[in-house]
Amino acid sequence: MRERYEVVVVGGGHAGAEAAAAASRLGKRTLLLTRERAAIGRMSCNPAIGGLAKGQVVREIDALGGVMARVADRTGIQFKVLNASRGPAVQGLRCQSDRRAYASAVVDHLSRQPNLTIAEGTAAGFLVRGGRLAGLRLEDGAEILCLSAVVTSGTFLRGLVHVGERREEAGRWGEAPCSALSEGLRALGLRTGRMKTGTPPRVHGKSIDRTKMLRTAGDERPRRFSLRSRSEPFPSLPQVDCWLSHTNERTHDLIRTNLGRSPLYSGRIEGRGPRYCPSIEDKVVRFPERERHTVFVEPEGHGTEWTYLGGLSMSLPADLQVEIVRSLPGLERAEILRPAYAVEYDVVYPEQLEDTLETRALPGLFLAGQVNGTSGYEEAAGQGLIAGANAAAVAEGRIGPPFTLGRHEAYIGVMIDDLVTLGADEPYRLLTSRAEHRLLLGADSAYARLVPRAVSAGLLSEGEAEPLLEREARQAVAREALGGLRVVPDRETVAALGRLAVSLAEESTGAGLLRRPDSPGELRGWLEERLPGPLGGLDEEEWSRLVNDLRYEGFLRREREALERVRRSEEKKIPAGFRYAGIPGLSAEAAEKLERHRPRTLGQAARIPGVTAAAVTLLLARLAIRGGEAAA
Repeated sequence: MRERYEVVVVGGGHAGAEAAAAASRLGKRTLLLTRERAAIGRMSCNPAIGGLAKGQVVREIDALGGVMARVADRTGIQFKVLNASRGPAVQGLRCQSDRRAYASAVVDHLSRQPNLTIAEGTAAGFLVRGGRLAGLRLEDGAEILCLSAVVTSGTFLRGLVHVGERREEAGRWGEAPCSALSEGLRALGLRTGRMKTGTPPRVHGKSIDRTKMLRTAGDERPRRFSLRSRSEPFPSLPQVDCWLSHTNERTHDLIRTNLGRSPLYSGRIEGRGPRYCPSIEDKVVRFPERERHTVFVEPEGHGTEWTYLGGLSMSLPADLQVEIVRSLPGLERAEILRPAYAVEYDVVYPEQLEDTLETRALPGLFLAGQVNGTSGYEEAAGQGLIAGANAAAVAEGRIGPPFTLGRHEAYIGVMIDDLVTLGADEPYRLLTSRAEHRLLLGADSAYARLVPRAVSAGLLSEGEAEPLLEREARQAVAREALGGLRVVPDRETVAALGRLAVSLAEESTGAGLLRRPDSPGELRGWLEERLPGPLGGLDEEEWSRLVNDLRYEGFLRREREALERVRRSEEKKIPAGFRYAGIPGLSAEAAEKLERHRPRTLGQAARIPGVTAAAVTLLLARLAIRGGEAAA
């Protein structure tokens, strides 16, 4: 018997959850196929959401109607803004989550989603008809027909877990890998490679002596990720403290003496590991001058004693891990509940994808998440949403522009453009430094940037968008009112502002006072007395954004002007069949790389390593000639 769906999503991790939610929200009859229903939404590594750049992605997902932000708010047990002392463009909201509650909330959300069916099974290959995807073949021989599919296989493609010399075929601890699906992707002609990630040990909470550690509390006034759940209680769960410990010379001696027992250094691991989240072996070897490294001691939730040791990822033998963990202050008697391990897995090199995340090898087939060489829950979820939206459009047979985000519109757009243009030869992690327009991509502006796009694409209804758009309208009204409020240096005003430590020697405006970097928080009350209508309804986050927008107004204006100049040339399309070989003056190396990556725009061509500015100028001239020929 063959079942039929419009969209099938393979895998129930963070990418799969967003892809399935997006496709079903767009009205497509969608199947989420997972090996184990209980594993949907599982946090394989750290039970935390957000962080630098990642927090912005979570907000963007929320602005596009996604799942992650709302679930994080409902299940967070500590909320903290990272980089709070720096500018808003590089701040990042992070929350420690209750691991079990998070997965349960994802399952609950998807189970109530119209048009979505969840089924257990394992994909093994693809059905092809007329050069397009026609369905999936499962390991048990069953077939599922569909119009499009999104594969979000995480670390399960030929997954191999390492703990010292012990090796086990698994995508996660105790979970079987998907070897047949890996072969199925290669059979399509897709080039694959091996990457590696890892996770630290978990210890029993009651075996920890926290008196020897540094307490790290969450923010006194926690900030939520989702503005779409303003009516829900927040925070929903009791908040907890996390703790800090540190490695020391004894820890480092144990690691250096036993490097030969690490599969990472013995040659047993082939895959490239994450540069920005290295194992403790890597840290000790690469930074010999460091006397200590921070270890984050974080509870995995309420109702469990499992505790996560962030920063202590490794692949050393389990017996040695006990010695290493017990060398840390506060962990001298630690009981390890599960050892750290490394996992190798297959990835598909992402330059073989369109910016919709559809494979060029098989139209109708999309890939999202770690299968594309990324690391991180947030990166996976952002890709899943974009892939799910475009898979729904393909299933509908829609002809028109796909749903994509530019580098100037979202961190999600930066990530996907990096992947499909530059590829990934190591696990990709999103950083604020990757976004050349990061001043425009703060978390507080995500709704202004993306809600209209979400409504236009059908990812958000007008009713869902209305309170978010009203919020933006309040900001505009408040800015205008502050700009029009004259503040003259008469005796009464000077005296009142003096009591707030604000000097006033000449006439200004309400906006002018707030632009001062030293303007005190108490100034808000004074301004609200004069503008109770425009300012009275703003919550704390809205007020913070208003002040930041005013203070960075000049920088933001210049950034938008520069962006417009660049976009005019970068957005120039390169025809699908454009031939690079034989262009006068274009080097063979540049031509070869351009042929391999097949950029869709001049901007993408410029970001390919080895393609020089001179080569881009040649392309621009050639495209201009072709345009003239077409017009003639």
